[in-house]
Amino acid sequence: MTTRVAIVGGTGKLGGVIREVVEAEEGYEVSAVLTSRSEMSELDGADLVIDASTPAVSIDIVRAAIERGINVLVGTSGWSNERIALVRPLVDASGTGVVFIPNFSLGSVIGSALAAAAAPFFPSIEIIEAHRETKVDSPSGTAVRTAELIAAARAEVGPVESPHVDQRARGQRVASVPIHSLRRPGVIARQETVLSGPGESLTIVHDTVDPATAYAPGIRLALAAAREATGVVIGLDSFIDIGVRTRPVTTEALVADGDVSGQVAGATSA
Repeated sequence: MTTRVAIVGGTGKLGGVIREVVEAEEGYEVSAVLTSRSEMSELDGADLVIDASTPAVSIDIVRAAIERGINVLVGTSGWSNERIALVRPLVDASGTGVVFIPNFSLGSVIGSALAAAAAPFFPSIEIIEAHRETKVDSPSGTAVRTAELIAAARAEVGPVESPHVDQRARGQRVASVPIHSLRRPGVIARQETVLSGPGESLTIVHDTVDPATAYAPGIRLALAAAREATGVVIGLDSFIDIGVRTRPVTTEALVADGDVSGQVAGATSA
């Protein structure tokens, strides 16, 4: 049986990569390619919706798919835990599945998991993320996801130490973790998580060099999972055994003091 896939944002950078993977994957066909300005009625007839649009319309796309009883794979970033909480009741009531993927890169997911595993052992943690100058949002969805994982891992030891965060140059705090965003030419996607303690520091770095080849394996994993998913699923780490155990991220696990993750608006993943 062929799965008919409607891709919203299929003409964009991430959407184009997703479209190529779907077209090459056996058992799937692209039934519709929509833009952010398309009518939601164009989703009709699809078995799966893939959202690679923009934060401004992403939540409307997810809601429209849920109302039609269609599962959704979301590659658009900006979906913090607090924003996901807005649609979770709709997903649960409908019996559909929505899979949120902050980053389709397996290396990025592993880097975030390593940062979360190390987080309880270092009092100071900050994230520096860089993307091409055309990415209009900040911080990135990947940085938000990493900060949320770090906060959950530190639930028993408390928030990270982040002095002078009242100063704008200290970055934007997400789940108590300062995030610094660079937007510049000559880079595709790079994230550094710097963990510091007395007398030492640990830096975990991930670079995306070629999105098409970096994202394809993760897209295939997420595609298969989204077709069968029920309820809300977050992150590629839900489908792969990284070998690093972290606490599940819940709204309760996040540190309320300084947590601005619900205000984050991002654009396409990575």
